[in-house]
Amino acid sequence: MIFRRIFDRLSKDLAIDLGTANTLIYVAGKGIVLDEPSVVAIRKNGENDTKLVAVGTEAKAMLGRTPENIRVFRPLKDGVIADFEAAGAMLRHFIRKALDRRGLVRSRVLVSVASGITPVERRAVREAVEAAGARETFLIQRPVAAAIGAGLPVTKPTGSMVVDIGGGTTEVAVLSLAGIVYSRFIRVAGDKMDAAIAQYVKRRHNLLIGDQTAEFIKMSIGNAIANGGAPEFLPTKGLDLASGLPKTIEIESREINACISELLVSMIETVKVALENTPPELSGDIVDRGIVLTGGGALLKGIDKLISVETGLPVTTAEDPLTTVVRGCGMAFESVELFQQVVI
Repeated sequence: MIFRRIFDRLSKDLAIDLGTANTLIYVAGKGIVLDEPSVVAIRKNGENDTKLVAVGTEAKAMLGRTPENIRVFRPLKDGVIADFEAAGAMLRHFIRKALDRRGLVRSRVLVSVASGITPVERRAVREAVEAAGARETFLIQRPVAAAIGAGLPVTKPTGSMVVDIGGGTTEVAVLSLAGIVYSRFIRVAGDKMDAAIAQYVKRRHNLLIGDQTAEFIKMSIGNAIANGGAPEFLPTKGLDLASGLPKTIEIESREINACISELLVSMIETVKVALENTPPELSGDIVDRGIVLTGGGALLKGIDKLISVETGLPVTTAEDPLTTVVRGCGMAFESVELFQQVVI
């Protein structure tokens, strides 16, 4: 008991939003201390000889700029761990950086996970976090964490709807009494939009661009609403596939809407299916309170208006939607009563 008290006093509770695109860490009593891309760079020196070269922001800066023996990639795909060893190494690096020490005293960690992942995928998250040095690992469903971070009354017997648009998945959930009444998620989100933009530019303009350029185009001139305002133009650099030489072209905002429209339709349909499966008593609450958007995808221009038009409900975007989930995790960790209600 004495050693346990010493451990509890020296260790710091951590809340982690382990996302496909970004990983955020919240330290109890301090707030958000880390927000970096979920990217690693690994050098392969031989058949079985690999070395971690860079993690996070430093690794993302290497995308498309490395020699053949260095691989830059995301250990997570579509909201789940795709490379266990790389995910563990990335988490270990991030946790040490967040704690600003080598981490001799291990911490308790609360991690957000997609509501629709399988028990095997949940186990992979637990094992990766424990391999990174966690003393105890707890899981919370991402929509629940998002609702807490957005300030919704999740513990009360009233209905709330959250749409969390991340890099790999879009999750829609109806919540009441600290639990999920209905949830649905699809593997269509920011990454698929970036890929669609890159494919369109390649097909329409015969120009090869990278994922980072596609993401920049989306966030700069992308709009969820067709003809949403005056057309915008963005100079875009890439590799001309005809000449093999660098080239600059101008991309118009209406082109971006056209190439992501099918993906937006899928996301809207997911929201509608969730509304159709919501109990009548909770539907009235959602009509009054509306839908709350969280996640990086909520920053796409016009997406709140599009969902509002298609559903007939008021739609608001959470304050700082990129950090809503990790803030919700941190708030749950700092309240014993809330923690006991929402942890899986």
